[in-house]
Amino acid sequence: MQNDVANDGICSSESVNGSRDVWSCKDSVAASADHLVIMVHGILGSSSNWKYGAEQFVKWLPDKVFVHCSKRNMATLTLDGVDVMGERLANEVLDVIQGKPSLRKISFVAHSVGGLVARYAIGKLYRPPKEEVKEDICSNGCREEQRGTIGGLEAINFITVASPHLGSRGNKQVPFLFGVSAFEKAASSVIHWIFRRTGRHLFLTDDDEGKPPLLKRMLEDYEECYFMSALRFFKRRVLYSNVGYDHIVGWRTSSIRRDSELPKWGESLDEKYPHIVYEEHCKACDAEQHETISTEDDGSSDKLEEELVRGLSRVSWEKIDVTFHTSRLRFAAHSVIQVKDEYMHIEGADVIQHMIDHFHT
Repeated sequence: MQNDVANDGICSSESVNGSRDVWSCKDSVAASADHLVIMVHGILGSSSNWKYGAEQFVKWLPDKVFVHCSKRNMATLTLDGVDVMGERLANEVLDVIQGKPSLRKISFVAHSVGGLVARYAIGKLYRPPKEEVKEDICSNGCREEQRGTIGGLEAINFITVASPHLGSRGNKQVPFLFGVSAFEKAASSVIHWIFRRTGRHLFLTDDDEGKPPLLKRMLEDYEECYFMSALRFFKRRVLYSNVGYDHIVGWRTSSIRRDSELPKWGESLDEKYPHIVYEEHCKACDAEQHETISTEDDGSSDKLEEELVRGLSRVSWEKIDVTFHTSRLRFAAHSVIQVKDEYMHIEGADVIQHMIDHFHT
């Protein structure tokens, strides 16, 4: 185990297999931190992708959080499929919780496909309240309903950053395909050669034993996975999205919006966060409220995509729209929004700061 001590009172440890834990170096402060923050990287990534973000969280919330940057799905392991990665992440989280009995709360911060992996993992980690103890007596004598937990911990923040919640198939969801339908159809046919099983999940071409695509299954509590119950029990759900120049994950899929719902944006809303240009708090809506949208069965993903939008809109979301259109690294927006590299992508630091300033502890 390698240990590093930063000058600003931040401690971190990195194991030989890549995990990274970050906490306050002050013993009394570290001991009081009861909030586990799990950070999940994207495809072909590693735990070091969240190094800057993790250190900033501990710097500004030293007595609150213990940060664990996920290690078990690094590099080519991210090609094994969202479900396989989700199982690994769930087991990793349980191991961390078992090693720190003082933990009481849990939050997730995930980048890119890591957002889908985190959604799968919480479905595995969710523990519903036992039938016989759904109500309990609180200190002042009132009765309060017992809530489900994530691995035994209270679910607080579920935050994704440039994550393809609606998948990556068609409709300009992968901007580098330029919205050309021929390119998008070709990508759907060959993506599994490049990104293997994960590619099938992202392009909604998976057909495991006749089951619906995984992303559609994740709209419900499916078999032994409580996908939507788990998501619903987080106190807040937040989407950070690039409005442009993200050539990996499009604006609609990362912000869970239809084309007609994409907002007009202008200058930054706050000089403290110069790259944040729009914020929206969307209440949960009944999926049945929307009229059925008729689409021709022409092989497009419109109909399935609409199901994904409706299903995920059954819970409330905070939607934070970001732009790096004036940045010299705007074409690397997918990495800048995460500050994947502290020196190359530091322009995204205000997004991380916004995340911390609005984080519920």
